[in-house]
Amino acid sequence: MSDDTMKQVMEKAEVLIEALPYIQRFNRKVIVVKYGGSAMIDEELKMHVIQDVTLLKLVGFKPIIVHGGGKEISRWVGKVGKEAEFVNGLRKTDEETMEIAEMVLGRVNKSLVQQVQQLGVNAVGISGKDGGLLKVKKKLSEGQDIGYVGEITQVNPKVLYDLLEKDFLPIVFPVGLDDEFNTYNINADDAACAIASAMKVEKLAFLSDVEGVYMDPNDKSSLISELTCKHAKELMESGNISGGMIPKLNNCISAIESGVSRVHILDGRIAHCLLLEIFTNKGIGTAILDDEQEKFYHPQGK
Repeated sequence: MSDDTMKQVMEKAEVLIEALPYIQRFNRKVIVVKYGGSAMIDEELKMHVIQDVTLLKLVGFKPIIVHGGGKEISRWVGKVGKEAEFVNGLRKTDEETMEIAEMVLGRVNKSLVQQVQQLGVNAVGISGKDGGLLKVKKKLSEGQDIGYVGEITQVNPKVLYDLLEKDFLPIVFPVGLDDEFNTYNINADDAACAIASAMKVEKLAFLSDVEGVYMDPNDKSSLISELTCKHAKELMESGNISGGMIPKLNNCISAIESGVSRVHILDGRIAHCLLLEIFTNKGIGTAILDDEQEKFYHPQGK
């Protein structure tokens, strides 16, 4: 064997050894992956995400995927000639749009199930309606009606526990029912956070189109590898964090305060970002943790 070949083999071995303590630590632990952004549109990135989650399942994790489909919904709404209407930046969902959204989300859901099945893992696609998983009430935007958009009031995770117990990989799309059994669309980040909080999972990972949280948004070298809830609140209060990152960070903090051990914000545009974050010493995104929790990452490793 040549020196170059031996070097490549040894590098692969080192990667596997680096992953070993994380596999041991998180074996049989539940992890919720919120899947969204560009990784849902680019077919190659989509396959990388599915490969990552499938590998997590095969090495002993208990993953649950929660996915959205906003861009695909917008495409189909346009196909039927409807104009998207927004109130305070939120899409207004009338009855017809709700029907389209549920159809599209169901289609996306079964596509993900199919891809997981192709990799040899049994998956089951469900919505927040199934088993009474997600109960909602009408959500208002600054007091204004935005249609069939739901705010989660209750999570009943029994159906998820049952599926995990039977060795299935659950894939959830975010629609739910109110007290009158009307169907509502739910923000996928909110759904993932609510499910992770109700189950007090080991990890919640948000796959989006951002690399993580920056100390200075204008300095790409200021990515924060690990961030306590207290520090996250300080960054928001100081104005260092703004825009769409605020609701995402608030979801992260809410999940941690509800008993989730650790929350990760990852750039889904990076191939195999889940594996790189979970199984390597430094990771590539931002991990949010409780103020009292021991940090994993130090200059010499986690």
